[in-house]
Amino acid sequence: MGENYRVIARRWRPQRFSELVGQEPIVKTLENAIRLQRIAHAFLFIGPRGTGKTSMARLLAMALNAPERPDLCADPTQEPCRSIFEGCCMDVIEIDGASNNSVEQIRSLCEECQYTPTTCRFKIYIIDEIHMLSQAAFNALLKTLEEPPAHVKFIFATTEAYKIPATIASRCQRFEFRLIPEAIIVQKLQQIAQQEDIQVEPLALQAIARLAEGGLRDAQSILDQIASLGNHKITESDVVNGYGLVTTQELEEIIHCVENADYSGIIHWTKKLSHCNFTGILSHIEKQLCSKLYALQEPYEIARTLKFLDVIVTAKGSARSSNAPGVMFQLALFRAIESLQQRSIDQVISLLKKMQSIINGHNDDHHRIEMPTTPANISPDGQQSDHVCLSDTFATSSPKSTKKTAPSTATNGSSPVLQSPKDTARFDQLPEDTLEKLKELFHIEE
Repeated sequence: MGENYRVIARRWRPQRFSELVGQEPIVKTLENAIRLQRIAHAFLFIGPRGTGKTSMARLLAMALNAPERPDLCADPTQEPCRSIFEGCCMDVIEIDGASNNSVEQIRSLCEECQYTPTTCRFKIYIIDEIHMLSQAAFNALLKTLEEPPAHVKFIFATTEAYKIPATIASRCQRFEFRLIPEAIIVQKLQQIAQQEDIQVEPLALQAIARLAEGGLRDAQSILDQIASLGNHKITESDVVNGYGLVTTQELEEIIHCVENADYSGIIHWTKKLSHCNFTGILSHIEKQLCSKLYALQEPYEIARTLKFLDVIVTAKGSARSSNAPGVMFQLALFRAIESLQQRSIDQVISLLKKMQSIINGHNDDHHRIEMPTTPANISPDGQQSDHVCLSDTFATSSPKSTKKTAPSTATNGSSPVLQSPKDTARFDQLPEDTLEKLKELFHIEE
């Protein structure tokens, strides 16, 4: 019986528009086009793998060739819808662009499309991965694509839209397929597991959805493979161990190590996860940080998270092509720690203004601190750096510092910055609650 087995991804291919999940705007547009009889002669479906491009092409072909009239609710068990769904209809020709990419083959297609369909209303050409066509093949297709016979429709699908010539794309209605959210993938997998009598934990389904990275077909294939482990209930550890992932708790602990500058913790996790897919872990950290951004409100925390995210996105590409992804993973987290400890000039000025307000709130007019007109990141040799470490800046002004400050005046024509050391509030004379507010402002720990 093994030769008759069909994988879950094929058995659960959508047979109606209502079964296609995650692409509601596209479904709505095509539904209205069919209902209003505003059907274009060429469609271009663009999007990542496993998001429903080929399934949508077949559903559209079924709807256009419904028995009585173009109908969105065509019965997939009736002819010719059944043969279209199974890929054996003579008037719906599915072509692989990778193996039919020569100019001679496209010329033959243009000649054949002049003949009327045999059993269907429309002769429909579905060309998958059309970006694989040669430049000469694209040029040979232009005239027919612009003015095809009334009985011909073209449906193109590709994962690499930038390789499609503008002359081709401009002759088509373009539809962008998006990645399917994890929550929708989990919901679909739950439905499949119930129908297929597969015992699986909710956390395991979430791990599969994370691993699929927005592709429902990938998630179905993973579920099909994990189900072969045995008759026991599939757990999160089965998915994690089988595909070199990390659990949600481990992911949060890694992020916590970075946010708290725990270098030893990062080294520990790098060794512990040496058998895992480090590129996948970086991808999951990226998703976790993106989700975290939606809940943040404080500008300081948003800026920190964006810096962290920028380092992870850059490192993900390097780790994918590296012979030592574990080293790249560890270096990326170290760089993330360094980036979180840096501040831009605008942040420095903003924080110093807040510091001035806090101190002046506890001192009279004889002890007011004026803001310096020179940026805080100007080095003694006159060079300006891009970032400033605020913890170091605060430390130079802490009560432990006893270095005398020489009187100075502004040289750019403005009013004097500091008249005299005695006119400046001393940090060692500030109340304890004021010092605590300053440490909290600059995120300085004892």
